[in-house]
Amino acid sequence: MSAYESEEAWSALGDPTRRAIIAALAERPRAVGEIADDLPVSRPAVSQALKVLKDAGLVAERAVGTRRIYRLNPTAVAALRDQLDTYWNRALTNADARRAVARV
Repeated sequence: MSAYESEEAWSALGDPTRRAIIAALAERPRAVGEIADDLPVSRPAVSQALKVLKDAGLVAERAVGTRRIYRLNPTAVAALRDQLDTYWNRALTNADARRAVARV
């Protein structure tokens, strides 16, 4: 996942409905109707949210008969986690450095 794609992925996660879809897909792959049944939004709204997540690279789809089954893209999710881990490690390092300076 490139830096540009990760920006798009972080933006995609800014919406609570899209985050709920990510949480549902983290459990297992699902069809649109199955996702919509668990959310307080319409099926077209779920389809629109899935398109945003797919365009951001977070979700992949495959056709099974007449249905489309959506799943998380593990590579994209891992890239976001790596980026978040980098931020976290920097924050901890900076906090440790500030504490060390404060003790002097």
